[in-house]
Amino acid sequence: MEQRITLVTLGVSDLARAKGFYEALGWRGQEVEETVFFQAGGLGLVLWDRGKLAQDCGLAAGPAAGFGGIALAHNVRSEAEVDALLAVVEQAGGTITKPAAVNAIGFYSSAFTDPDGHAWEIAHNPGFPLAEDGSLTLPDFGGL
Repeated sequence: MEQRITLVTLGVSDLARAKGFYEALGWRGQEVEETVFFQAGGLGLVLWDRGKLAQDCGLAAGPAAGFGGIALAHNVRSEAEVDALLAVVEQAGGTITKPAAVNAIGFYSSAFTDPDGHAWEIAHNPGFPLAEDGSLTLPDFGGL
């Protein structure tokens, strides 16, 4: 298996609401057969019915409440961008779950959930510089 992720699919309870939330954050996608596809850098973020996603994965649909054990991250170029994005998230209907602050590791971050409870981190980490196109290359941790 090559070391890459091509799609991240989020199971949602109300496709129109989920699509509206991400569009309010500035994302633009395409809806095809009750599925929304967003180009997110080098991968795709997909919104699809939670029950259909569970069935497609051969799993029983479980409750949507609680932490699902995964968090998506969106790194930005400044602390001010973290704060500005949080304001948009709240206005769009997201829930801030961790206010923005310098974390224990030493960089500025916050967390929120979308209307379906999917966790996101927003961070400005100077140790993870972004290329002009927004892509991230992890640093060499060999000296740690």
